Amino acid sequence: MIHHVHQFIVPAAYALLPLEMDSPAATALLLAIGLQESRFEHRRQINGPARGVYQFERGGGVRGVLMHPSSKRHAQAALLALSYPRSAWTPMACYAAIEHNDVLATVFARLLLWTLPDALPASDEPDRGWDAYMAAWRPGTPRPERWATYYRAAWGIVA
Repeated sequence: MIHHVHQFIVPAAYALLPLEMDSPAATALLLAIGLQESRFEHRRQINGPARGVYQFERGGGVRGVLMHPSSKRHAQAALLALSYPRSAWTPMACYAAIEHNDVLATVFARLLLWTLPDALPASDEPDRGWDAYMAAWRPGTPRPERWATYYRAAWGIVA
């Protein structure tokens, strides 16, 4: 599934975003986070509230992307391009939509990373990748033991 996401889903998401959001570092971090959160297998968190392959929660993740000054207009533009009516531009409606729309989920994941103040980490910086993931996703039960493997795998696909 990760190869499918890399080949089809991520490019479709980037097509809805400004060109400067498309970078190898962003793609690798998206893939690593997708592996960390769901292994691109689960669209609903097992025994939890998160949705989509990036496991967004309605409050911080979805609402954050829709409200943050650096991501709000890009999220709205993507929703418009994907033909979601304005009535569906709410945290609850987007939360429901990203469960079944991997392109929209990837747009939201990229926009959440866009809100971070620091540059995205390079291929040889898994610890900075972990820090970026923790800052953006704020997982309830972090599992750092898996991260380095997923990060290397993601960069291996991107490189």
